[in-house]
Amino acid sequence: MTDNKTLLTEVPTLYIVPTPIGNLGDITQRAIEVLSNVDLIAAEDTRHTGKLLSHFNIQTKTYALHDHNEQQKAQVLVEKLLAGHSIALVSDAGTPLISDPGYHLVTQCRQAGVKVVPLPGACAVITALSASGLPSDRFSFEGFLPAKSKGRKDKFLEIAKAERTCVFYESPHRILDSLADMLEILGPDREVVLARELTKTFETIQGMPLGELIEWVKADENQQRGEMALLIHGYRTTAEDTLPDEATRTLAILTKELPLKKAAAMAAEIYNLKKNALYKWGLENLS
Repeated sequence: MTDNKTLLTEVPTLYIVPTPIGNLGDITQRAIEVLSNVDLIAAEDTRHTGKLLSHFNIQTKTYALHDHNEQQKAQVLVEKLLAGHSIALVSDAGTPLISDPGYHLVTQCRQAGVKVVPLPGACAVITALSASGLPSDRFSFEGFLPAKSKGRKDKFLEIAKAERTCVFYESPHRILDSLADMLEILGPDREVVLARELTKTFETIQGMPLGELIEWVKADENQQRGEMALLIHGYRTTAEDTLPDEATRTLAILTKELPLKKAAAMAAEIYNLKKNALYKWGLENLS
């Protein structure tokens, strides 16, 4: 066994430890060593984590810390840390705090001056994004979609014109309803990727226009099972989006007396805009 001092800091520390999202082979060597050497493991579900620990022959005691008790129990763990213990925080799968418990504990640790050390590791958001084929230079993780249709539609309206890739988690029993709500707000042409059962035997990563994707999911019940992430391509700006209202109003007035091509050229000169963009807008809106 690795010497504890070569692995853990000499001061009481909370370690944020990612665990596999499916394939147990994805756990890191550092995560195994930290889990083996800390004094206590704070786990979202001690029974679930117990199976992981048993697989790697880790004997460390566990302590339940989940959504329903975290605000009350976090202080107990902070007191243990201040008393000199080291603690690892894990969730059922992936990186803690990413739609999982841990926020209150980490916040209280930092407020109390307790050292917090994050370990890199599995995260379904990043795993899905890396293989989605969608732009990854700008993205946002939006967590789980709301359970009610109105909440989902409000969320889709909120991100409808966001130019970044947006990532959501969704549960299998709501996937068809969520895709239907998405279709109503975003339309059939928006590119969407469904990533499900990542790192597991039936892993699927499928992207296509939303109108086609929903029919594909409907046609195969297997695609309605398992843990899911939905990735939505950012909004693509059009000429109409980038033209000032004053320019389009002027163009509309000019076309009453001039051919569209001439009117677009004059409006472009007045507002220092591209003639082709104004001409295209005129074809689409003034014909």
